[in-house]
Amino acid sequence: MVLSCPLDFRYGRPEMKAIFSEEGKLARLLAVEASLARAHAYVGNIPADAATEISRKATSGKVTPERVHQIEAEIRHDLMAVVKALTEVCEKGAGNYVHLGATSYDIIDSANALMFRDGLKLIEEELEDLEDALAKLARDHRATVMMGRTHGQAAVPMTFGLKMSVFLLETHRHLERLHEMRARVVVGKMAGAVGSSAGLGPKAFEIAEFVARDLGIGMEEGPTQIVQRDRYNELFAWMANVATSLEKFATEVRNLQRTEISEVAEGFDRKKQVGSSTMAQKRNPVKSEKVSGLARVVRSNLYPAYENSIQWHERDLANSSAERFLLPHSFVLLHEILVDTVDVFAKLEVYPEQMRKNLSRNPHIMAESVMLKLVEKGVGRQEAHEAVRQASMTGKEFEESLLAHADIASRMSAAEVRDALNPANYTGMSAATVDRALKIVGR
Repeated sequence: MVLSCPLDFRYGRPEMKAIFSEEGKLARLLAVEASLARAHAYVGNIPADAATEISRKATSGKVTPERVHQIEAEIRHDLMAVVKALTEVCEKGAGNYVHLGATSYDIIDSANALMFRDGLKLIEEELEDLEDALAKLARDHRATVMMGRTHGQAAVPMTFGLKMSVFLLETHRHLERLHEMRARVVVGKMAGAVGSSAGLGPKAFEIAEFVARDLGIGMEEGPTQIVQRDRYNELFAWMANVATSLEKFATEVRNLQRTEISEVAEGFDRKKQVGSSTMAQKRNPVKSEKVSGLARVVRSNLYPAYENSIQWHERDLANSSAERFLLPHSFVLLHEILVDTVDVFAKLEVYPEQMRKNLSRNPHIMAESVMLKLVEKGVGRQEAHEAVRQASMTGKEFEESLLAHADIASRMSAAEVRDALNPANYTGMSAATVDRALKIVGR
């Protein structure tokens, strides 16, 4: 076998890949067919023993991907190949009732809902683990003073805990969105060819409700031949949003690990790990870079997902081929980079001493602190701003320039200037923001 997709040999965790594998999808298609049979038996449309036989054979392992392939090669219809493969293994005439009254996408979209349910559970678990890692960093570094940066330039002091609390709350919001949207996206359908439910008979609604309860999913209230793809759009948009946050977090690690900053670093196995094939000293933020790269792939899937929601009349087939790529790739890659992001932050090495050194090399970041001290002493805000601006532009040591400025020296003593230049005295509500974030997320 020639493997051409990196999901086959490089990316993805076994538990998520199993859900979206050929075997995983077939198992869920069969689960839906079995549930449909039980629903028909429940409303009295078919014999109970037929439903029992169909359900037994659907989980027996006797319907194999290989047999489905053989049938599909002859009839050129993927779902009907599953129906025929299940029918032929059923005994006592039970096969006559397989797929009764249903259309292909009753089964496919309901199976998709099962995959969404199971895949989102794995993603939810990783988001919760990421919350744990970020909460610990926020708590541990609640008062660890570092340089805040804007425009890539030194700004004012903050704490590393504050930075982590920002990431923590963003992750928490993604979990809240997941909880809110789950009922809207884990949805199947059981309504026939154009959504009229004609093939299911007068008890069609009862059948659909039974299948929903039986499988633990929702049912499309306004179906055509498919579940409406605005639901899928919400799912893909959420995944793109999560991927964007992960890239944002990873980019921060990549920047703070730059040689000239060196304030944090990814964990590194010093005994075995190789950073470069030629530069033996290298220790690169490879996981964060991988997160950044694969997050872009997850985001890129949003565009074809939106295109798929535009259907001809009650349905065309244009969505089907695209979704064969979009669904497994988005779930597998998002889960993969979530696992990596959790690992990065759970093992993140933080260097407070380097943070202090970087602060000491950039005393001008305390300009706002000095300005506000002057305002406290009765100097107008604009006047104070201009005086500190002038002092910061002399090219001399900042403290020396401040004390050499007549308007500043006449208002502040050397001790007061030194106190205003201490970064630890100017982190504002950083620590309190950490406390608030931890309370919000319940950690």
